[in-house]
Amino acid sequence: MASTSEDRVLRGHPRCEDPMANALRVLAMDAVQAAKSGHPGAPMGMAEMAVALWHRHLKHNPANPRWADRDRFVLSNGHASMLLYALLHLSGYDLPMSELKRFRQLHSQTPGHPEVGVTPGVETTTGPLGQGLANAVGMALAEKLLAEQFNRPGHTVVDHRTWVFVGDGCLMEGLSHEACSLAGTLGLGKLTVLYDDNGISIDGDVRGWFSDDTAVRFAAYGWQVIGPVDGHDVDAVDSALRVARADDMRPAIILCRTTIGAGAPTREGTARAHGEPLGEAEIAAARARLHWPHPPFELPAELAARWNAREAGAHAESTWRLRFEAYRSAHPALADEFERRMGGDLPTGTALQLVQLIERSAAAGDAVATRKASQQVLAPLSTLLPELLGGSADLTASNLTDFPGCGSVRRDSSGARHLSWGVREFGMAAAMNGLALHGGFIPYGGTFLTFSDYSRNAIRMAALMKQRVIHVFTHDSIGLGEDGPTHQPVEHAASLRLIPGLEVWRPCDATETATAWAAAVQAADRPTALLLSRQALSPQPRDAGQIAAIARGAYVLADRPAARAVIIASGSEVALAREAQTLLDAAGLPVRLVAMPSSTVFDRQPRAWHDAVLPPGLPRIGVEAGVSRFWAGYGCAAALGIDSFGESAPASALFAHFGFTAEALAALVRAQVAAPADAVEATAEA
Repeated sequence: MASTSEDRVLRGHPRCEDPMANALRVLAMDAVQAAKSGHPGAPMGMAEMAVALWHRHLKHNPANPRWADRDRFVLSNGHASMLLYALLHLSGYDLPMSELKRFRQLHSQTPGHPEVGVTPGVETTTGPLGQGLANAVGMALAEKLLAEQFNRPGHTVVDHRTWVFVGDGCLMEGLSHEACSLAGTLGLGKLTVLYDDNGISIDGDVRGWFSDDTAVRFAAYGWQVIGPVDGHDVDAVDSALRVARADDMRPAIILCRTTIGAGAPTREGTARAHGEPLGEAEIAAARARLHWPHPPFELPAELAARWNAREAGAHAESTWRLRFEAYRSAHPALADEFERRMGGDLPTGTALQLVQLIERSAAAGDAVATRKASQQVLAPLSTLLPELLGGSADLTASNLTDFPGCGSVRRDSSGARHLSWGVREFGMAAAMNGLALHGGFIPYGGTFLTFSDYSRNAIRMAALMKQRVIHVFTHDSIGLGEDGPTHQPVEHAASLRLIPGLEVWRPCDATETATAWAAAVQAADRPTALLLSRQALSPQPRDAGQIAAIARGAYVLADRPAARAVIIASGSEVALAREAQTLLDAAGLPVRLVAMPSSTVFDRQPRAWHDAVLPPGLPRIGVEAGVSRFWAGYGCAAALGIDSFGESAPASALFAHFGFTAEALAALVRAQVAAPADAVEATAEA
C-alpha cells in the first residue's frame, strides 16, 4: 500500500531508547523487508505502548493461549500484525523465529493480517478496520455476563480485561461509533482502548479529512478519557493504564500521541512508513539510530529473557486454578457448566432433544410465519442451551428473537439473555463475533434480511473465523408487503449463499425452521443465516424419513411415478410449488417437488444424494422470490424469480404482480417439458 503523500506528522517524543520496544521495531522492519511487503510504520510507532501493556499489565499464559480467564488483546489495526507476532514470539508463545522470517508467506503462521486459529495467541481476525474494536466490545460484554452468571460470593472465577489497540482508520469507520456508543451505555468497564494517534494514514496528514475531537466524542459515549499521553513514554502509558484499571464502571480510551515509523530516520512521521518496506538503506540507518548492532532476526539473550512471560503466565494461571478448584468444591455443578460452556460443547443429550424438538414442531402442524416458528423454537432451546444469548437491532417485535423469561441486558441488569442492540446492525454482527470468540455463548441477533447488507462484512468475518454466530433475518421477500422495495430483499439470499462457510437456511414451514435451528446450534465451526418469512406459511406433510432428510439441505418433498420434471423450491415458494404440482397432476404431467431449505448444506452432500434428489436428465425448474440466476447452479432449465426491485403493496398483490402463481409456475414447467430433449439434458448436466 504505497503512498504518494509528502506529508509528515511528528507526535510524542520518539527517543527510541527502550531496548524492549526497539526489539519490536527491528523485528517488524526486518520481517516486512524480508517479505517485501507489509506495514512497518504502525508496529514501530506503537512499540512503547506495547511494552507498557504486555510487560506490565496483560494477564496471559503463553503456554496456554486458551486459558479461560486470560485477558483478551485485540489488534484492531490489524495491518500492524508484525507488532503482534513479535509480541507473541518474545513472550513465549509457540511461534518460533522461523515463522517471523516467513511473514506473509504461504501457509505460514504469520499471515499479512492476524488470523484466529492460525497463530497461537491471536484472539480474532482483524484487518477490516474497526471490526476488531467491535469484536472487543463483544468480548468485554461476554466477560461481564459470564461474571454475573458464574461468580459467587468469595469465588471470583471470571475476572479479566479486554485491551484493544486502534488507529485513526478504526475510529473513522462508522462501526466504531455503533460499538463504542453501546459499550458506554452498558458500562463495559473492563474494556480499555489504546488509540495510536499518529495523525497519518495512506493519503497523508489526516487533519484534512479527520478532524474529530476524539476526547469529546468518547466522553459523550460515557467513556473514561485519559490523555493525551506521550505514546513513546512507557512509564506515561503505564500510568494511564493504571488509571483506566481503577474505574470498572466505564470503558476507557487512552489517547497515545505517537509518530508512525518511529526510529526510521527519514520515513518516520510519513505515509510511506505505513504500507511498504523501509528499504535496506533506511533499515541500516534505523539500526544505527536505535543502537542495534544485531543482524536481522537476532536478539541478545538477556533481552529475550526480559520479554519471556512463560513463568509469570504459568504463575497467573496456576493461581487462578487454585481458586477455581475451591470454586468447584463449593459449586461443583457451576464449575462443570463453566468448563462445558467455555469449551464450546453442547450439553449431554442435546442431539436427541433437538430431534424431539423437530418432531414436536412437525406434530403441531401450525400455519405460522417462519419468524414465529423460530420464536416457538427459541423457548425450549433457551432452556436446553443456557449459552444462547439473543438480541435484535431494534426489531424485537418483528424479528421475534425474544423468549419467555429472557429479560433485557442493561447496564445494571442481572441474568438477562436478550440484548436490544439499537439500530446498529453492523455493530451487532461484529460484537456477536466477539461474543463467540470469547467463548461461553452462542450469540444470535435479528434484523430484516434487506439490512443484512449493513452487517455483511462482519458476517463474512464470522465465516472466515469459523465462529458459531446465528443471524435471524426476517421479512425475507416481497412477502413483507407494503414497506416496499427499500425493505424487500431480492438479491440477498443468493448473495449470502456466496459467502464461503456461511450456512444459509430458508425454511418453508415450522418443521424446516426447527431443523434449521437445530443445525445452527450444532454447527460449531460456521455461522448460520436463517431467512424467515413475515407471512404465515402452511405446514407441509412429511413422513419420518422426509423429516430426517431436511437436515441434508434438499430432499424430495412430494414425488410422482414416472416424473417428467423436477421443481426445486425454497421458503414460502414451496407451498406455491405444491399447488403447481397439483395443477400439473390434473393435466397429466407428473413432476417431482424438491424442497431446498439450505443449498449450502445440500452442496456438501455426496454425489449419490444429489443424484437421488435431482435425477440427471430430468428438466429442473427453480422457484424462489429472489434473483433467478441463482438456479443456474443447480442445472435449472428455467426459474421463476424476481430480477427487479419490488414495489409497495399488500403481499398478495405483489406475488400476483410478479407472477408468483401456481398457474404461472405450471406453465413454465410445461414449457420446459416440451423443450427439445437435448437442450434439457445439456442444462441439467451443466
